[in-house]
Amino acid sequence: MSQMCHNLHLLFSGLSQFAFPFDANRIPRNGIYIPFEKGEFAHKTDRIVRVGTHTGSNQLPSRLKQHSIKENKDRSIFRKNIGRAILNKDQDAFLEQWEIDLTTRNARQKHGGEIDRRKLVETEKRVTEYIRQNFRFVAFRVDDKSQRLHWESKIISTVSRCDECRPSQNWLGLHSPKKKIQESGLWLVNELYKQPLSESDCESLKIAVLSTA
Repeated sequence: MSQMCHNLHLLFSGLSQFAFPFDANRIPRNGIYIPFEKGEFAHKTDRIVRVGTHTGSNQLPSRLKQHSIKENKDRSIFRKNIGRAILNKDQDAFLEQWEIDLTTRNARQKHGGEIDRRKLVETEKRVTEYIRQNFRFVAFRVDDKSQRLHWESKIISTVSRCDECRPSQNWLGLHSPKKKIQESGLWLVNELYKQPLSESDCESLKIAVLSTA
């Protein structure tokens, strides 16, 4: 598994990296993105700290904007998990309110009055600042939705099963209240430890990535 993950890191580290915010015209409309985080290393290169995609057609740039531009934790689990770690590290009681999902009208009517709006805005800005200062990412084109989900799951499983992909002692995710994030070293709780890439998968993925680079 370590060799498979090593090959993945070499493959993705060779692609052009983007910062947040980014030029949407340079991002594939459909695909998978791989973020790296400042101070995190594995396999003698930047460590993969997340793998993500999208379900709607032509929505990859939009999805990335939900992470880094649109300050709404309920539209981005990535943002929500970063905020959880920041607040938990600070032992901030606002973490309980941060967990409340205000997506639906019913939820806003039921819980809207419970939320400290000033603190919510402040925390959203802290999350945005952290993402923009600490993350870069690569992206590659995958037009078919089923293929995007297939590769996303297998890449996540491969990285999460690798013993060499461990977070640094200063990694923010170690303060996450989500045990799966702490233990995996990834900003993820789904698709961990499932079916990893096989050797033939790695070759197919390499062809898919390099053909769109």
